[in-house]
Amino acid sequence: MDGCVFCRIVAGDLPGHVVLETDDLVAFLDTRPVFKGHALLVPRTHVETLPDLPAGLRDGFLAAAQRLATAVKDGLGAQGSFVAMNNTVSQSVPHLHLHVVPRTKGDGLRGFFWPRTRYAEGEAETYAERLRDALDG
Repeated sequence: MDGCVFCRIVAGDLPGHVVLETDDLVAFLDTRPVFKGHALLVPRTHVETLPDLPAGLRDGFLAAAQRLATAVKDGLGAQGSFVAMNNTVSQSVPHLHLHVVPRTKGDGLRGFFWPRTRYAEGEAETYAERLRDALDG
C-alpha cells in the first residue's frame, strides 16, 4: 500500500533491521523499542488489523510469534516476553503488527505505559544479529 511505512520496509524501500523473513511474514526491530530487541511481526501483504488477517496466514503468524518469543529469551537473555497487538486504537501504523518485547523481572514496565528508548549508533544491528542467530539455531 502506498505510503505505508511497514509495506515500504517489507519491500526494501526503507531500511529495517530484519530478524525473520518467510514467504508471508517479516519481523524487524522497532525503531523506538520499549526495551532493546523489541521486534514487530507483520504480514508481507497490507493487512490493517487482526480481524482482516486472512485465515491462511493465522497459523504461520502465530508460529512466527512463538519463534520470536523464544528468540528474545535465547538470543538476548531475557527472562520472558510481552506480546501485544493493537487494532485501530493506539495502532501507530495502520498495518497489522505484533509486538514482541523482551522482559526481565524488575525491568520497570508497568501496565500499558510503554516508555520508549533508542538504539546507539550500530547497536540495532547487533540486537538484530543476535535475534537472527537465535532464530536460525
